[in-house]
Amino acid sequence: MITRILEQKAEKLLKQFPAVGIIGPRQCGKTTIAKLLQKKVVGKQGVYFDLESPKDFRKFENPELFLTAHQDDMVIIDEVQRMPDLFPLMRSLIDKKRKPSRFLLLGSASPELVKGTSESLAGRIYYLEATPLLLVELPDKSNTVQKHWFRGGFPDAWKAKNDDLFFNWMDGFARTFIERDLNQLFGISFSPQLMFKLWRMLAHHHGGIWNAQSFAKGLDVSSITVNHYLDYLQGAFMVRKLQPYFQNTSKRLVKSPKVYIRDSGLLHYLLDIHHAKNLQYHPQLGYSWEGYVIEQIINLLPSTVQPYYYRTHDGAEVDLILVKGIKPIASIEIKYSETPSIGRGFSESIKELKTEFNYVITTSQEKEWPLSKNITAVGLRDFLTTILGKITK
Repeated sequence: MITRILEQKAEKLLKQFPAVGIIGPRQCGKTTIAKLLQKKVVGKQGVYFDLESPKDFRKFENPELFLTAHQDDMVIIDEVQRMPDLFPLMRSLIDKKRKPSRFLLLGSASPELVKGTSESLAGRIYYLEATPLLLVELPDKSNTVQKHWFRGGFPDAWKAKNDDLFFNWMDGFARTFIERDLNQLFGISFSPQLMFKLWRMLAHHHGGIWNAQSFAKGLDVSSITVNHYLDYLQGAFMVRKLQPYFQNTSKRLVKSPKVYIRDSGLLHYLLDIHHAKNLQYHPQLGYSWEGYVIEQIINLLPSTVQPYYYRTHDGAEVDLILVKGIKPIASIEIKYSETPSIGRGFSESIKELKTEFNYVITTSQEKEWPLSKNITAVGLRDFLTTILGKITK
């Protein structure tokens, strides 16, 4: 059994809030976490309902009567976005009898994109984002980083006995998501063919600056449509838009977001890379490593620290900047190399941003070592486990 970081956070929050929401992509382990929490909440019986089960869905035909009957239990509702009308009702029930851990809600869509859910429980719920398995949650073995990078963190993909089975699982997951799940999540009719084509285009543009017009031209649709489709993929936790940092600087900067496929295993499936050995020769190798490292870091950041990238029109760039308040605290360059060199653009950006902590994250498994007076090289796992917490506290 893999211990999930989110489980510990949720257990604490359930002691404080009437409702806790765990939101994240399909198949990332939300239900497993919820059922473990069901056994841990002291003084309450946990009752679980899955709104994708017709039997459980029918139990909510008279939801007020049904939920009132369980007012002393912790009610776990899976795929809660299937019934958005529950949110105003839960608000009313919480206000009548406010106490911790009344509801544990699981969802596969961002509340901001599901009509009626984002405002209804304001002040009564704490949302946690679930992710596929993170590197720091996995055993520290010599091949873990390479395997996790290639397969990503969806539990069934990670646990597959070989790369062929991994690819087969990912194929089924992606096709089901595009052909069925996406329409169900948001109640909007998407063209599966168009969405799949967009997804593959995003994979080949992974880590690039977003240009809606370019994608619209390739798909023969409007820029507005492409932006909407991207928003829904982001709202389903499949893509990440990394925003640019452009405050307090005298340089002319790029001000459009970068776009990444969040799970590296899904990225490699969309790039049609069947085996880990084939990744080493792929043109997207460096961008794949960059996106993988960025995703691992962002998912461990405290809420007080925000991630950005930085790029000037002159070519100076930082792959990832960590900002606390309005102050950049760390500049991070990501290199697919065990013996990295320092680029001029990275050095110039550090001078402009005045960041105290500056790192080059490499593929090495070595501990950190200096590259210059104020820049340190380090392997990914060491950065995540021993450095990140210190610089963001």
